[in-house]
Amino acid sequence: MTHHQPSRRRFLAGLGAAGAAALLSGCVTSGSSGKSSSGGAVTLQSNLSAPQAKAAMEDLVAAYGKKGEVRLNTVAAETFRTQLPTYLTSANPPDVYTWYPGSVADAYARKNLLLDLGEVWASPELRGYSKALNTLCTASSGKKVFVPTTYYWWGMFYRKSNFAKWGVNEPRSWDEFLDLCDKLRSKGVTPVGLGAGGNTAWVASAWFDYLNIRVNGAAYHRDLLAGRHRFDDPEVRKVFDRWQEVLPYFDPDGTAVAFQDASTSMLNGRSAMMLIGTFFADAAPKDALDDIDFFRFPVVDPKVPLAEEAPTDGYFAGARTGRRDEVIDLMRFLGTAEAQEIYIKGSSGTVLPCHPDAKDAGTPLVLKGRRHVEEAAEITQFFNRDSSDALQPTADNALTRFIAEPKSIGLILTTWQRDAEKIWNA
Repeated sequence: MTHHQPSRRRFLAGLGAAGAAALLSGCVTSGSSGKSSSGGAVTLQSNLSAPQAKAAMEDLVAAYGKKGEVRLNTVAAETFRTQLPTYLTSANPPDVYTWYPGSVADAYARKNLLLDLGEVWASPELRGYSKALNTLCTASSGKKVFVPTTYYWWGMFYRKSNFAKWGVNEPRSWDEFLDLCDKLRSKGVTPVGLGAGGNTAWVASAWFDYLNIRVNGAAYHRDLLAGRHRFDDPEVRKVFDRWQEVLPYFDPDGTAVAFQDASTSMLNGRSAMMLIGTFFADAAPKDALDDIDFFRFPVVDPKVPLAEEAPTDGYFAGARTGRRDEVIDLMRFLGTAEAQEIYIKGSSGTVLPCHPDAKDAGTPLVLKGRRHVEEAAEITQFFNRDSSDALQPTADNALTRFIAEPKSIGLILTTWQRDAEKIWNA
């Protein structure tokens, strides 16, 4: 494991810009900030269901068991996403949840569903966190509602041994990327896996996000997701013009199989590469981790400042918890360097800790990932994280339809704008 480097501040500065842009106007109060605790085990609802991530969460809970009692409930990620509003509003809700900061947390905070964590942020455990992370975890009311623990990066992942076997190298430019796809297809290999089938249609949003930040830039992208531009604008159409250039190289089953199956196909060599976040490695065989590598999503326009997707993960708590004191204590622990190192050690080790004193796994892949993020001029998170969970289904519908019917892009974008307006105006 290696310590964070000072240049990490550049990443966190970009995060602050992304987080500040994502925060929405409104008011939030903590419905249980004055509630007395009823005692008993804190319920931790987790969407980290991949084998290694789940095991790491169990290690974390066991470590905290020396201080207090936590009951871990692990739920399949897509079920968790769908049920989260129900969890938060139920009469007997879970206490703490794995999820995302920024606009996603703020959307729940504006409905008075999240516990005020100001007491946690005032404690020594979180005192060293950057101003950017403070901003990202602050609701539009000014209250802290989130404790960040790790962040990770997206990229074009592949197996080094497969690239060597096929005699191909990492591309840098868009043209080199298309040439690579052509070479791979000539060797009988599916160049690009997707994994937007089943319950993981949201994976397709990574292609939209990256092409938009490469063609139009991160500022335009964030403004678009906030409703300050239209999905049927000419600038957005340019994104799909580029996507159509690479679409023939996609796995024809791309919208039929989930990302877990697509990841397996990439690891098995049926497909060559995949645009995905490092979380996919939590389900990869341990003996494959040293063979996994990635390259930066190709530059389309060198004049556009380089941006990368690097989402932050962590925890928020429900405002309706009856165990406020116990929740606050658990949140303090989760924010420590010790807790984050326990999680990293127990998982695939492909995430980076948020605590400035925590150590990462120090593998070549992680070191490359850190440089990848630090070299970016700007940071975005992911479609729903830069907009809202409510807007994500509009992207799922539009993007999977585009992949199936690329010639209908005009109608698809008109429909997307109409569906998005219903969310923005709600």
